[in-house]
Amino acid sequence: GCNPLAETGRSKLQNQRAVLNQQILRAVRMRAGAENLLRATTNNKVREQVLLELSFVNSDLQILKEELEGLNISVEVYQNTEETFSIPLVPLGLKETKEVDFTLPLKDFILEHYSEDGSEYEDEIADLMDLRQACRTPSRDEAGIEMLMSYFLQLGYVENRFFPPTRHMGVLFTWYDSFTGVPVCQQNLLLEKASVLFNIGALYTQIGTRCNRQTQTGLENAVDAFQRAAGVLSYLKETFTHTPSYDMSPAMLNVLVKMMLAQARECIFEQMGLPGIRNEFFTLVKMTQEVAKVGEVYVLVNTAMNQEPVKENIPYSWSKLAQIKSDHYKALAHYFIATILCDHELQPGDDEDQQEKAFSQLYDRVPEGVMVLTVLKDKVQRKQLGKAHLRKAIVYHEEALRVCGLCKKLRNIEVLQEVLTAAHKRSLLKYAQQEAEDDFLSLIQAPNILPKTEHKIEMMAPQFSKVKVKDFFHRLGPLTVFSAKQRWTAPRTIRIHREAGELGFSLKGGSPVQIYCLDPLCSAASLGLKEGDYIVSVGGEDCKWLGVNEVLDKLKGVGEQPIEVGVISCQDTTASMHSKSATYSVGMQKTYSLICLAMEEDKIDQTKKAPLKLPFLSWGTKNRQKAASTLCLPSAVAGSSPIKKKLSPFTLLSTESSLY
Repeated sequence: GCNPLAETGRSKLQNQRAVLNQQILRAVRMRAGAENLLRATTNNKVREQVLLELSFVNSDLQILKEELEGLNISVEVYQNTEETFSIPLVPLGLKETKEVDFTLPLKDFILEHYSEDGSEYEDEIADLMDLRQACRTPSRDEAGIEMLMSYFLQLGYVENRFFPPTRHMGVLFTWYDSFTGVPVCQQNLLLEKASVLFNIGALYTQIGTRCNRQTQTGLENAVDAFQRAAGVLSYLKETFTHTPSYDMSPAMLNVLVKMMLAQARECIFEQMGLPGIRNEFFTLVKMTQEVAKVGEVYVLVNTAMNQEPVKENIPYSWSKLAQIKSDHYKALAHYFIATILCDHELQPGDDEDQQEKAFSQLYDRVPEGVMVLTVLKDKVQRKQLGKAHLRKAIVYHEEALRVCGLCKKLRNIEVLQEVLTAAHKRSLLKYAQQEAEDDFLSLIQAPNILPKTEHKIEMMAPQFSKVKVKDFFHRLGPLTVFSAKQRWTAPRTIRIHREAGELGFSLKGGSPVQIYCLDPLCSAASLGLKEGDYIVSVGGEDCKWLGVNEVLDKLKGVGEQPIEVGVISCQDTTASMHSKSATYSVGMQKTYSLICLAMEEDKIDQTKKAPLKLPFLSWGTKNRQKAASTLCLPSAVAGSSPIKKKLSPFTLLSTESSLY
């Protein structure tokens, strides 16, 4: 990873984000304590003091949230350092996390579950912790993406090796919401995997904004990065359901995917116009439809950002920037049509049918009483319709400038102001160049432009298969056998020697090999060897990864002197999964919640049927039944009274608080 102490613009922003996260955590805890005291006390004087304290805490939280929003809109830090004259693109900030110490839990589990000395795996545990620490400050390039993907894949090995579905490991993962700064604390490794996936998508957005948009290669790389970011965020939405964090909720991820695809579409348009837009009829028709498509997708993004429940958590400046871009690009579309009408008269040698067909495809409907071919031939009608489009373009430009002036954060982005002002002045100049006439006599209204594109923008799914990762805990044995879901007896040592040239058993399987066709009368069977036992060592040498032929070669040396063979027996496990956990809501009005896991498991009455519970954070659709629930309704307890009122899992303490 990058040097966390490096004084770069991006590292400064992340350090400020970490400080704000800690301040928000303290404020949330103070609010939780004040609310608990308010519920517990009946003293009016104390209640007044607590209410006053709550008002101060609420104010502090609002101020901290506004500061965090300011970090999210600090887009100029992530842009390319070259001089550009383009509207800034929006990146996502990386989620912050606390340090996690795997040492003691993993060493204890290795001793308990695998019957090996955990101190022999200190180097592997240290490598895992070093990789996690490096992932907190990834470099903004492909190497950073590869490192995050390596950790994500490594977590898959760790989950299978050390996180059984029957109990929690005691490792607490804490991640801070990227938009609200509220921490989410869970003992579920799926929170870690989901957060790493979010950071992969966020890093792709930062790579996309860093590309040089003044070159074809830079724009191609930007389009690719935003498509990959959309693919990762979509994969996160589809794979991890009901994530306990605002920034990873399905509604928020849906908005973020739309925003990334819109920015990829915007870069496509810039790529088309980079060599310069020729003032030619068919070229302008094509550019009109492309830029109208950009405006349309930003309208959809802005609409999605203003829907519940995303509206209260999305940065206000992001919503306004999407509105500005939609108005700006719609204005450009009308400007291009006006240029076609005002600068290109139908000449005798021009193909009338082709121009009529191309021009008619620009509108969703032609104004009543207007014939496309007549407009192309008649100079007066061309001018009137062209000026109508210019008036509409000016209206959109002025609306974009007005919205930009309303948002303090956007008002301070100089390049945004320059681009909007230059486009507005260009439309005004074009309108002033037209012949002076009484505009009140013209009743033509510029029709809406039909967006169309020849460039397909698609999400690109994360390609984890291209990242080669070696299991840190490879020495424990093949994962298909030596996993947290399997249980075995402690290794037993069997002294084997040949009887009449035979061992008394055969071997089968891959790695590790199993005892097969065991003769119950042989000496090995009398010493405790069982059918189906796995051979883990021969003569003191580990052979978990050896096949049948390799193990047979080692056993061929058995003569009159017996050889010690280590074996284990698989045990059937019928332990049930954890079925209870809890959400701790501090009563923040649809803005903040602190989510923790309950570590205790209630005993379910065997005579009663416990209702099925949906997992709160589940890995994939196929493994939902296997994944441990991290938020569900409390299970029925023997002797408990029936619950008359249904409780939502998202509002356990306050009916006004909601997770999303």
